[in-house]
Amino acid sequence: MQKSLSVFLFFFFQIIVSQTHLELYKIIDSISPQRIENSVQTLVDFGTRNTFSDTISNTHGIGAARRWIKSEFESISKDCDNCLDIFYQKDFVTKEGNSRVPHDAWVVNVVAIQKGTKYPNRYIIMSGDIDSRASDTMDFTTDAPGANDNASGMAGTIEAARVLSKYSFENSIIYTGLSGEEQGLFGGAGLAKYAKEHNWDIIGIFNNDMIGNIAGVDGVIDNRTFRIFSEPVPPTETERERQMRRFYGGEVDGISRQLARYVFKTTKAYMPEMNPMMIYRLDRFGRGGHHRPFNDLGFAGIRIMEAHENYNRQHQNIREENGIKYGDVIDYVNFDYAKKLTAVNAINLASIAWAPPAPQNVAIGGIVEPSVKLKWDKVDGAVGYKIYWRDTTSPTWDNSRYVGDVSEFTLTGIVIDNYFFGIASVGKNRFESPVVFPNKIIRN
Repeated sequence: MQKSLSVFLFFFFQIIVSQTHLELYKIIDSISPQRIENSVQTLVDFGTRNTFSDTISNTHGIGAARRWIKSEFESISKDCDNCLDIFYQKDFVTKEGNSRVPHDAWVVNVVAIQKGTKYPNRYIIMSGDIDSRASDTMDFTTDAPGANDNASGMAGTIEAARVLSKYSFENSIIYTGLSGEEQGLFGGAGLAKYAKEHNWDIIGIFNNDMIGNIAGVDGVIDNRTFRIFSEPVPPTETERERQMRRFYGGEVDGISRQLARYVFKTTKAYMPEMNPMMIYRLDRFGRGGHHRPFNDLGFAGIRIMEAHENYNRQHQNIREENGIKYGDVIDYVNFDYAKKLTAVNAINLASIAWAPPAPQNVAIGGIVEPSVKLKWDKVDGAVGYKIYWRDTTSPTWDNSRYVGDVSEFTLTGIVIDNYFFGIASVGKNRFESPVVFPNKIIRN
């Protein structure tokens, strides 16, 4: 009996170990809240980072901020044997026709690419915003420290680059600082357009905008919950795709929503102390973020941010009125929390960058049958595939079955009408691609 128990425990723990990627725990532990704080302080010290502020000074304004960010990426690259390709990507915007643009200027993004060893043209992106603003977005001279909005997201992006640059990945990772967010998402639009023109295969973008506040304007203090915003389906879907959804489902299963589910699942597995909230919305009510321009061009993109905002500390001149302190100053940033959300990004970037491409041409059938048949095209780098399914009212993929290195499989005893289904590729290292919702029908 004792021997049988020992054998069972041995194989049980072997299974647990084989399904756990110890590298992800190491990545989590390597994220430094002190480094994030130092980066936020440096960005705050530039006074204002308004996109239309000073570009000449080395100590004040947006120009000094973006040059410092570029120098940080260059320092990281030097430590990893020049593993990052670093450049400015820029577009010229004019005052004419833009109500939030005070004068013509270049909107400049800082881009650092860690090239993948096997799929160098496939990119997973982490972004933070460089720019900040005062109460009046047209005011480009008043100090606007933007400590949480969004030096926190930019600092997290730099820190993720420092940690992940120590590893080698099959897919490419992009770390980027985007400008012009407060005036109309100009930086994101510019980089998304650049990606399209250069035929980048974008797996998705994690837009980090405000990842350091734990004390909400509603009085709630919460250092574990964060939000993942994602749109339900791409705005670029065709009329035929829209019609198919009426009959076959998929109203909440677009590529951005699958990216959100991926982040949710990975976080719950490796950071169980965290409470990820999937918000079924492109962004906050009536508001926008730098993932949207990528969505607009058909790329997957999500926003990762704090759960409880404090509007007294956003888009406010520094002042005190009626006993209330206004202003986005560094005193209100919680760096242990910013570390957690940076770690959320880092382990998901790594997981996707280590995974094979997602399966192609996923098809489903099983009308009026007591089984579900799935077919897909195999992809390079996958050693097998995993079928996922869930109740139609569930936000997460709750059931799965690994089916090996095949291109079709029948799930017997499962009625197609009662569930939604998807397929993920699995690599030899057991990392998985995001789930793909079927986009074709197998006719009986």
